[in-house]
Amino acid sequence: MKILLVHNKYKQAGGEDAVFRSESKLLKKNGHEVEEMLFDNKYIDSKIDQLLCGIQAIYNFTSARIIQKIINEFHPDVIHVHNFTPILSPSVFFVANRNNTPIILTLHNYRLLCPSATLFYNDSIYEKSIRSLFPFDAILKGVYRKSIFQTAIIVFVTFIHTILGTWRNRVDKYITLTQFAKSKFKNSRLAIADEKLVVKPNFVECHVGNQYERENYFLYVGRLTEEKGIRTLLNASLAHDFKLVIIGDGDLRKLVEETAEIDRNITYLGFQKPESVLHYLKSCKALIFPSIWYEGFPMTILEAFSTRTIVLASRIGGMVEIIQDKINGRHFEVGNSKDMIAKIIDISEHPEQSKKIAENGYNTYLENYTPEKNYVQLTNIYYRAIAERKEKEKATSKVTELAYN
Repeated sequence: MKILLVHNKYKQAGGEDAVFRSESKLLKKNGHEVEEMLFDNKYIDSKIDQLLCGIQAIYNFTSARIIQKIINEFHPDVIHVHNFTPILSPSVFFVANRNNTPIILTLHNYRLLCPSATLFYNDSIYEKSIRSLFPFDAILKGVYRKSIFQTAIIVFVTFIHTILGTWRNRVDKYITLTQFAKSKFKNSRLAIADEKLVVKPNFVECHVGNQYERENYFLYVGRLTEEKGIRTLLNASLAHDFKLVIIGDGDLRKLVEETAEIDRNITYLGFQKPESVLHYLKSCKALIFPSIWYEGFPMTILEAFSTRTIVLASRIGGMVEIIQDKINGRHFEVGNSKDMIAKIIDISEHPEQSKKIAENGYNTYLENYTPEKNYVQLTNIYYRAIAERKEKEKATSKVTELAYN
């Protein structure tokens, strides 16, 4: 199969970029011809750049010509888009349709439902935009980067293409990462048919080898931002005596550093390379995942599963279906540092139970999140989209034939 993978990179690399790379590598490894097309937001610097991107975000003719050129040269059987905002634009869907090429879009975030992309605003869940055709409230609040202008651009792009039926008609399959995410998109203003929404999680390589002796500390890995629940984690550390290692960077770095100076139990390591993160995952007592927003499908949790590391996560969104409390991980109430502390104590005081939970987490990984399992899921989505596109083409040809007769 010939697959064109398309992605609009963010200025700051994140999980979507990692998924793009890992899926490309997986497909190539299994003998498919893969062409990668990358657009990069790093060139958007000035206000003029932002304005031009805002205008072109509706339909970028330059990007459309680039995609058409690749289709002419590569002749893909399927096109898989990971992110199209803002440089690529929805033009890719129109070009794919003109060439009768099946197109897949992975919904890594909630941007089609809300300009925030996270369904999170002002330190809490924000869902007002989900069913609103033109969400004025989101614009007035400036839910995207605290900017009314930038929020308005995203709202306008989504609105125009909702009216045009782009989301409903021009994408063959949408990949959602969890059943929770699927339900949000299914019950939105987008009116996407249920059969177009397919659940396929992320995956990671197995990291269980070279296991280390578990040490007496808990671990946080990720961005240091409000939605990640950093304040809940720091409050728990200040209120209870337990060792905590924090890896990552972000807007709340200063708060973490200041808290680490007060609380000697906290070790802040800043940004670390993947191999270093794996070392700490394999050595820690448990990974703490305190997010207070609807996460997509965190790679860190999968890496923890693959290293037989217990995940202690907030009970919210997709985390409820990924982690079953006391079975393959532990839950605590969202934003509740006292409940987090109670679960930390429980993990520490019941080592045998914790060991069993960690083993179950590893088994969950083997059953659902290995590259091999994901390859089958991903290619099945491609083959289904190709088959359905051919059936649609036959039906259209038959209607045309009948009309002329």
